[in-house]
Amino acid sequence: MTIQNRRLTMKDKQTKYPQLRFKGFTDPWEERKWIDTVDMSTNMVDPKTGKYDKLLHIGPGNIESFTGRILDNVNTVKDDNLISGKFHFNPNDIIYGKINPQLAKYTHVNFEGLASADTYVLNSKNEITQDFLYVELQTSEFYKYSVSVSMRTGMPKINRDELNQFRYLAPKNIEEQQKIGVFFKQLDSTITLHQRKLAKLKKLKQGYLQKLFPRNGSKFPQLRFAGFADAWEERKLGDVVGEIQSGNRLPKDSLTNGDVPYVVAQTKNDGVFKKIARGTLDYNGNPMKLFPGNSISFSIDNPEAMFYRNAEFYTSNIMRVIHEDHLTHEQYVFIIENMKRFIRGYDWSRKFSGPVVSNLEYLQPSEEEQQKIGSFFKQLDDTITLHQRKLEKLQELKKGYLQKMFC
Repeated sequence: MTIQNRRLTMKDKQTKYPQLRFKGFTDPWEERKWIDTVDMSTNMVDPKTGKYDKLLHIGPGNIESFTGRILDNVNTVKDDNLISGKFHFNPNDIIYGKINPQLAKYTHVNFEGLASADTYVLNSKNEITQDFLYVELQTSEFYKYSVSVSMRTGMPKINRDELNQFRYLAPKNIEEQQKIGVFFKQLDSTITLHQRKLAKLKKLKQGYLQKLFPRNGSKFPQLRFAGFADAWEERKLGDVVGEIQSGNRLPKDSLTNGDVPYVVAQTKNDGVFKKIARGTLDYNGNPMKLFPGNSISFSIDNPEAMFYRNAEFYTSNIMRVIHEDHLTHEQYVFIIENMKRFIRGYDWSRKFSGPVVSNLEYLQPSEEEQQKIGSFFKQLDDTITLHQRKLEKLQELKKGYLQKMFC
């Protein structure tokens, strides 16, 4: 496929030309009405007849937001024991969730089944292709419209009349619609492939966590590296990592650009909210505590959000830091995975304070075995992170194409 990018003039923007097009297409797009181009099925059937028992039942709760991916929680009509009317759908139909449009629940199916009454079954008509219609549902224009007209009292919902009033731009040329549909279908397939790889890697990690650490009161793990046979020893974390330190409360007006990351609890895996200048003062006017690399940071509200830091950083007062010069990166990874196993049953009505962490009892093997386990999980985490970044990059790429390939 060849895509051509063109610089739009003000006149172009006032007319109907997308910024990015496939080579050979230059005509302006035309305004189309939903009511003229989309058929919303009224084929509601009785699921109790037994005729549909083996078919799958799809509702908004079975569709992942914004991706169109069908989740692993789908049951058959019989297993769901349905009693009220459902929409019958066929391969190539589009299922769109009308409840809470802000969740963007849509999917393009390749099988027959029944759809919840909380959805619409859609099919294009009058020179609009099915693939193009499915991509149109993913545009920011449709999303903004669906959300804006559904925000009434109670549960947000978009009805048929509101959808029928929607207007959008589409290529008059069917071939251009087909190319756009195929392009995004291929991009979605690539994204789905990376999602599956990522899910498989995460599942693999959970399996190894179950086998490489002792379970159910045992002091011997199910799976071990060659050469290790001794029982694991019970220790208190504080005896291993020393003092659990806390960060500083930073005034909002001190969030200035600098060269040292400031780590907060609400962020993603990188934990970096903003970089601040060295020597920044905290809320009380004292110098911020600068933590060295080779440390662990975690929140007292959510210790499962626990990350290794390989470079110096500042952190907030609701964060706690574990640092010991003699511990290696691999040992820290071992500590993180071991701690997470023991804190999942913690009483969250209490803060996960320094003393609580210090008194946490857990099992550990020799330093050499810790190193091997930590190194194994570090490599696995690096692979997971790599696939996560690839997936995020593809998702951003799709978002950019949706912006540029539609008027």
